[in-house]
Amino acid sequence: MLSKICGCAIFGIEATVITIEVHIGPGVGYHLVGLPDNAIRESNYRIAAALLNNGYRIPGKKVTINMAPADMRKEGSAYDLPIALGILISAGRFTPLKDLSGLILMGELSLDGGLLPVKGALPMAVKAKEEGYAALILPEENAEEAAVVEGLDVYGMKHFREVMDFLSGTSTPRPLKLEKEMLFRDQLEFPELDFSDVRGQESIKRCMEIAAAGGHNLILIGPPGSGKTMLAKRLPSILPPMSLRESLETTKIHSVAGKANSKGLIVQRPFRSPHHTISDVALVGGGSYPQPGEISLSHNGVLFLDELPEFKRAVLEVMRQPLEDREVTISRAKFTITYPSSFMLVASMNPSPGGYFNDGSSPVVNSPAEMQRYMNKISGPLLDRIDIHIEVNPVPFEELAKREKGEGSASIRERVCQARRLQEKRFMKLEKVHYNAQMSTRHIRSFCALDRASSALLKNAMDRLKLSARAYDRILKVARTIADLEGEPHVAAHHIAEAIQYRSLDREGWLG
Repeated sequence: MLSKICGCAIFGIEATVITIEVHIGPGVGYHLVGLPDNAIRESNYRIAAALLNNGYRIPGKKVTINMAPADMRKEGSAYDLPIALGILISAGRFTPLKDLSGLILMGELSLDGGLLPVKGALPMAVKAKEEGYAALILPEENAEEAAVVEGLDVYGMKHFREVMDFLSGTSTPRPLKLEKEMLFRDQLEFPELDFSDVRGQESIKRCMEIAAAGGHNLILIGPPGSGKTMLAKRLPSILPPMSLRESLETTKIHSVAGKANSKGLIVQRPFRSPHHTISDVALVGGGSYPQPGEISLSHNGVLFLDELPEFKRAVLEVMRQPLEDREVTISRAKFTITYPSSFMLVASMNPSPGGYFNDGSSPVVNSPAEMQRYMNKISGPLLDRIDIHIEVNPVPFEELAKREKGEGSASIRERVCQARRLQEKRFMKLEKVHYNAQMSTRHIRSFCALDRASSALLKNAMDRLKLSARAYDRILKVARTIADLEGEPHVAAHHIAEAIQYRSLDREGWLG
């Protein structure tokens, strides 16, 4: 007897419907075909124990299981549930009353029949809705994540027995309904980390505000204890709230990586801070069965690289293309996967190997050769892709001792949101541009036109600092953001002048 049950395979951050075909015929054997990985091949042991502990057993006949389409690789343990159910139906041990052609079932089985959570629940739900399926049955832990898709009945089950009772009509559980509006209320609650905790550093706060308003990449250069990490960790508190589109994109990536939260949608912008020993594969993604890396997990959020020169140069270089294209493409012999990676890069570094600026007050002075070797750990093309370079000086005792708090994240965020609204209106007709940092050269020419005074000022800076064409574009983008924060329709000379100040590493003689 032949049975067919539908499941899903994850490819990148998208799902594909898979048909689990089970045939039981004369002979003895257990054959699983359709390019399964080791986790699927081992499923027969889990399934046999789960069935036995629930009063069933795999028949002592020839069991052939095909996962169609057979030329697509499948991975993970989420196929246990449809395979086990297919075996029982094909063996004549179970006859469902519900039509299985409109259902997708996925779940890993524990040895007692419990359903364990799976990866990629949200992409599965999106695909099920697109393909016209009526319902999706998943482990209970994944139900809220999948329930954000409207027009699809999502059932969260704890045990294999619950699935059997539901399909036989013995029980009639209600599909889970999720209030997306309630989830987004969480964004009104600011995190514990607030800019009001930062003493002094008003010029650095200004830079962070500009970076947040335009989505610009940022590098903080300063000695130990000057507050670089403290400032970076508070950046998400002034970023605009996520839209539903951004939330769905981000949740899909985290779902595929098995890092989705229990609330369903991810509504707070991600903040990822990998250790400097990270490999290039862990950063950009990949592997035998490709998974999203840190730059994709930071999509629509912040990637913080603390002590940038301590990262291996090869690791940093692989970020150059994703920073420019805002997506990363992983190619293998038989397939190519693209993960989105539109993130804000925030990096920090010491100004020298000794940790201090080479000035008269420095306790450690490094030679020009030592400084050059230190800075050579970061390539020029990578620095060109960072819009804002700013020096962070230690906070004087008088500022630290003040009792009154500085400006809080809430008021800064309001100005950032106002600037973003101007940008959304400006880029309304553009599909892939939502804020200033995403502008291409063509967009810069259209939206960053300069008058004669501004043009002369920028030309003088280009000649004096020997800036590249990419740095020229970065200055114009930052100047456009500064104008947006002031509500100005045109970029003026003083906007250009301020933007030029935020290119510290381009200044001649900075290495001292």
